Amino acid sequence: MKDPKRYMVTSALPYANGPLHIGHIAGAMLPADIYVRYLRAAGEDVVWICGSDEHGAAITLRAKKEGVTPKEIVDRYHSLMSSTFENFGISFDVYDRTSSPEHHENAQEFFLNLLEKGSFEVKTEKQYFDVEANQFLADRYIIGTCPKCGHDHAYGDQCENCGSALSPNDLIDPRSVLSGSKPELRETSLWYLPMGDHEEWLKSYIEEGTLNGEQQHDVKAWKKHVIGQCKSWIDSGLQSRAMTRDLDWGVQVPVEGADGKVLYVWLDAPIGYITATKRWAEQNNTDWKPYWQEKDTQLIHFIGKDNIVFHCLIFPILLKEHGDYILPYNVPANEFMNLEGDKISTSRNWAVWLHEYLEDFPDKQDEMRYVLCSIMPEQKDSEFTWNDYKDRVNNELADILGNFVNRAVVLTHKYYDGIVPAPNEFTKVDLELIKVIEETPKKVAQLLKSYRFREAQLEAMNLARAGNKYMTEEEPWKLAKTDPERVKTIIHLCLQVTANLPIVLNPFLPFTSKKIAGALGTVHEDWNAASTTLLEVGTAIEKTPILFVKVDDATVEAQMAKLEASKAQAAEKEVEPVKESIDFDQFTGMDLRIGEITAAERIPKTKKLLKLSVKTGVDERTVVSGIAEHYSPEEVIGKKVTMLLNLAPRKIKGVESQGMVLMSEDAQGNLSFVSPEKGGKAGDTVR
Repeated sequence: MKDPKRYMVTSALPYANGPLHIGHIAGAMLPADIYVRYLRAAGEDVVWICGSDEHGAAITLRAKKEGVTPKEIVDRYHSLMSSTFENFGISFDVYDRTSSPEHHENAQEFFLNLLEKGSFEVKTEKQYFDVEANQFLADRYIIGTCPKCGHDHAYGDQCENCGSALSPNDLIDPRSVLSGSKPELRETSLWYLPMGDHEEWLKSYIEEGTLNGEQQHDVKAWKKHVIGQCKSWIDSGLQSRAMTRDLDWGVQVPVEGADGKVLYVWLDAPIGYITATKRWAEQNNTDWKPYWQEKDTQLIHFIGKDNIVFHCLIFPILLKEHGDYILPYNVPANEFMNLEGDKISTSRNWAVWLHEYLEDFPDKQDEMRYVLCSIMPEQKDSEFTWNDYKDRVNNELADILGNFVNRAVVLTHKYYDGIVPAPNEFTKVDLELIKVIEETPKKVAQLLKSYRFREAQLEAMNLARAGNKYMTEEEPWKLAKTDPERVKTIIHLCLQVTANLPIVLNPFLPFTSKKIAGALGTVHEDWNAASTTLLEVGTAIEKTPILFVKVDDATVEAQMAKLEASKAQAAEKEVEPVKESIDFDQFTGMDLRIGEITAAERIPKTKKLLKLSVKTGVDERTVVSGIAEHYSPEEVIGKKVTMLLNLAPRKIKGVESQGMVLMSEDAQGNLSFVSPEKGGKAGDTVR
């Protein structure tokens, strides 16, 4: 495909209901920042926007939990996120917010445009209603057991464990997030997007990159897991999805008689990209439309894998239905980042919060940027550990990059009073290093254009490795007395490597690159300036500061202790609300008995499910239990358990489950069997 004239880059809007953690950064922010910094340095026309997503259930849930208004929540966290991004070096062209009057107006206009074109259908259907909270429940206000994988904390729109799209009616044993009670169904009218009407062109767009026979993107450049997830959705048959909600916080539906209804957050939020672009254009006295409406623009969305369906299917439908907009050229979604052997969890406070990192490690933004890029979850989930952080900072940043730059500058001052010496005739070894200098910017650029950020950073660091190897093997400190002319060539080439490092490393290490370029008097934000003669002979260079201080074991231990303390503190605060009352007859209607597990096996293609054979005293039956991440099949055989015997059978992953084994769950999500204190035997009644 032709090279684009301009780039429109977006990063997923983070919910303004809490601070940022490293998972947010590694998923949608850092890869975009690296990509955009390269494009700017290469002289490309690029706009990168983001903003706080200030509507939706996550906001109102946080507000209810704290007893404040949603506006107080979004104001607090928008401010915190904005300053955190800036301090970390995330270089948005504009960071906007969806609660602004301009965005509300823009989103309403977009909705009305689609409404006039007949893009929606109005349905009156039964929706879940929380009697105690006296309100209809949006998808994220409902949790229950996923019918696909058995995860017991799936939301009403999606299971974040297996990625399956859900509707609230799909959930097994649904309950309200607001009160913990079982909701009831009541009628309400909402506007739906009939996604099934768009399956044919979406299939062509996703699988072939074409729309009406015209090429929209390079399919080969899309990540396999992105295309795979989209195909799975399409092949399963796209269902109509409500584009409005019964809520009191959000963009009001601009239709008479729609009081108490707001736009669905996944209609509202992506339009926030357009609103933010308009704000940027106004600030820069330019036109926003070419960045969203001209075919020679590449629209690229950086997101996490949980947002694939919204950016690859729902938003493209909305853009195409409107008619004036281009479709995404690429959606390089990342997988998830885990932390110290466990999933990052805001509710359990199991996270490295970025603003706290910046407080604990001031002026060490590049260390975290480097580590996160090194383990970026581009194709599969990855894991951050503090020991790995220490090793990468010490062994790579300090020992390779910092050591090389320091030696090159120190020797220049020692032998030539800080003046760049003129080289003599180049040897074969010199020419090999020169080739590395020439080829590195090309290799890094190609990898960045392919969204392969881990490899790109490694390739950029290889220039420092090559310089280190060259200096170590040539040993100018030994030749200083016997062959001073040779030393001039060695130091000259080492300085050329040093001068090129800030250019190829700037997308990854902007703060460090600025320091190095400042000492040498060279550039770091001009990709086209990279060359083997970047640093002119006779140039006076300054001494560089120590670029990286090594991380000690005590620092790692302190951060691990902080993590554990935060998790323990969260556990003390986190208590599920009391469920709705039941009468005594309802309780006695439950047939609770002691059972004994006689056999167990994993259910294929699931992470959490075990198929159990349980002796109940009256029979032996099959039970599907979501405990495979806590117990192996071998561990559970012979265990005495408490079982709900008269639960109606239901199929999970093709296996009919004939009852339920009761488990206790702590605030960290750890499961334990509810077992009789003194043993008991199969068939004993629990009263």
